[in-house]
Amino acid sequence: MKTINCRGRLLDLSTPKIMAIVNLTPDSFYSESRNASAEAALNRIENALAQGADIIDLGACSTRPGADVPSVGEEWLRMKDVLTTARRNFPDAIISIDTFRSQIARRAVEAGADIINDVSGGQIDEQMFGAIAEMQVPYVLMHMRGTPATMQQFANYQNVTSDVIFELSQKLRQLTDLGVHDVIIDPGFGFAKTVEQNYELFAHLSDFKIFELPLLVGISRKSMIYKLFGTTPEKSLNGTTILNTFALQNGASILRVHDVPEAVEARKIVGILQGYL
Repeated sequence: MKTINCRGRLLDLSTPKIMAIVNLTPDSFYSESRNASAEAALNRIENALAQGADIIDLGACSTRPGADVPSVGEEWLRMKDVLTTARRNFPDAIISIDTFRSQIARRAVEAGADIINDVSGGQIDEQMFGAIAEMQVPYVLMHMRGTPATMQQFANYQNVTSDVIFELSQKLRQLTDLGVHDVIIDPGFGFAKTVEQNYELFAHLSDFKIFELPLLVGISRKSMIYKLFGTTPEKSLNGTTILNTFALQNGASILRVHDVPEAVEARKIVGILQGYL
């Protein structure tokens, strides 16, 4: 599947797309990605679009291990003004909402969001799949076990790649049975996986072509990079670009990133080499 239907607009994924992370949380793991105000977030959106981002991903609830989970009301309070203003100021932008709560998903779509990006794959909020089916918006189905607070306790796999594919396939069947048409697969790097498991999974990224669905890869500045070198998220841009390049070479349809210009450059170079640009 090379297109997804975003509120009546077809987004062509035959050329990979860049999804820019816009954090509306005070405690995101990468400090430089935090936006202290709605104005800062809107400036970030404007800059990301100018730099070549195809999708804006708004998140108002941090999912890093140990993060404080806001109430539904607080998550929506952080989200509402930025989303509504972005929808008004950038009417042609594709806006994704990073949430695992169906209530937030519903409110966001009503306010103009195009895509729901759920790190929990529907397992934290059992109402999420039904909401997606009713709203008929594209859904990012990510692999995770447990919750952000407990996920690293569940990094026990017989074979991480085949287990992740199997568990995603079970969720995908549920979505298909509900009539959800536009699903994007995300292997969930960093979620219920050790550093070693992340790299084993990444090495088999092309195996996810079995789904014949768009593949989202989100590894931007994650611990699988900085723990490998004993550094920090702030020093992980080079490793991020290397992994993004590998992802593009192995079937990624969407790169979720903090750093848009570098991802755009990687896409252009890989596109020239592979002949789609």
